[in-house]
Amino acid sequence: MQERLKILLVSSEVDPFAKTGGLADVAGSLPKALARLGHDIRIIMPRYKQIKNTEYLNDMPVEMDGHLETAIVRQAMLPVKGGEADLRIPVYFIDNYKFFYREGLYGHIDDGARFNFFTKAVLSALPKLDFKPDVIHCNDWQTAMLPLFLKVKYEDEPFYKNTATVFTIHNLQYQGRFPKDVLITLNLPEKKFFTPDQLEYWGQVNYMKAGILYSDLINTVSDKYSLEIQTSEFGEGLDGLLRKRAQDLYGILNGIDYNNFNPETDERIYKNFSLATIEDKRENKYALQEELGLPKKDVPMISLISRLASQKGLDLLANVINDLLETNVQFVLLGSGEDRYQHFFSELKIRYRDKAAIHIGFDADLAQRIYAASDIFLMPSRFEPCGLGQMISMRYGTIPVVHATGGLEDTVIDYHQDNERGNGFSFTHYSAVELWKTIQRAVGLYTDYPDQWRQLVTNAMRSDFSWKNSAEKYVSYYLRAITKRRENALERTG
Repeated sequence: MQERLKILLVSSEVDPFAKTGGLADVAGSLPKALARLGHDIRIIMPRYKQIKNTEYLNDMPVEMDGHLETAIVRQAMLPVKGGEADLRIPVYFIDNYKFFYREGLYGHIDDGARFNFFTKAVLSALPKLDFKPDVIHCNDWQTAMLPLFLKVKYEDEPFYKNTATVFTIHNLQYQGRFPKDVLITLNLPEKKFFTPDQLEYWGQVNYMKAGILYSDLINTVSDKYSLEIQTSEFGEGLDGLLRKRAQDLYGILNGIDYNNFNPETDERIYKNFSLATIEDKRENKYALQEELGLPKKDVPMISLISRLASQKGLDLLANVINDLLETNVQFVLLGSGEDRYQHFFSELKIRYRDKAAIHIGFDADLAQRIYAASDIFLMPSRFEPCGLGQMISMRYGTIPVVHATGGLEDTVIDYHQDNERGNGFSFTHYSAVELWKTIQRAVGLYTDYPDQWRQLVTNAMRSDFSWKNSAEKYVSYYLRAITKRRENALERTG
């Protein structure tokens, strides 16, 4: 094995402690894969109101706009299953009643100050924890100020002399933009940092921009998305900056935890199955039909588990869903989000009581039952940095129908373009017409060509989206960042 690295993963959410989306899944899964590879990986995150059962370690003052706030450091352990030996990953929590004892993780008027405090506290805590990381792995805008603080305020600290930073962009759309006066809580001079080549962005301070500017290396969560964000269509106003840093920008596909998502052992589904017992998958469909009040019969079950937002391609689906439900299929939806989509799909349930089951909200156990029961899984996203749903669905023998963008293009091979390796269906042109044609292709194969469908299911279930391959790529990425950091330090010192 390569040298044993000391890695600190910094994230605003980590499954199972706090979660609003895919970031938490990644932050809870990647460290396990790194630990299985033998690295000393630790996690640090805010301690939100709902997080219990933590152990006090120490506390320290953190400077905020001319006064001191207390950061309390707590700890819990994250167990790692599925290896040769039982491992446990230390998870540190930054606690402060004023900033984190609230309902909801984000969406507060002082989010800029809250996550300033968090990143400052992380850098203050590490020497007290006696953990000197080789690399600090930051994730999304909530942690994006840490590389800036490290280079601007800690450049001459011996403890951090060789510590590299990497920054993962999970979704460039969410950048953390705040009014100019947030510079006061950052303790950064306006004259130097509120400029177009620094943190200023259309009259605001842009946290994501800081992460891109100051990290040693940057990555996104799929190869395709790393290229897409360098274009004006997907760059969210930062494409020029990303093109400037193109030589430091990588794409590393996310994975899923194969111990957690395993149809052979998953206790959340109705009946376990594998490729050898694929007929048992149908029992999951019948049981879900009974649970959701749908007629019990073997028709194509098409599902969607998603945040209900325009990014997810729901405008396309809304244009074809009535035509779809006039055919011999069933449709199951689980998700919440924008009111217009919640209302639209709720009304759909009223019109098609025997064909549509709509659950507004989120239920993790129900999600697993839907993945296991469905035949076809929809992800027609306008853009998708990586996507986990298509990976999970394939693990359970459910065939994805996707728009070929970002991580969806990197993971789904269209069956009609490649029968030997095809594991789903995809369309390139983002339109309702193309989505409808692609759904019809999928339903037609299911209905008319059962042997080919079985081959497609086999291909999907044999696709490998475990974290092991991605974790090994992250290790190489960390080593590149460490080398770059040390070379830059040598240049700076002469």
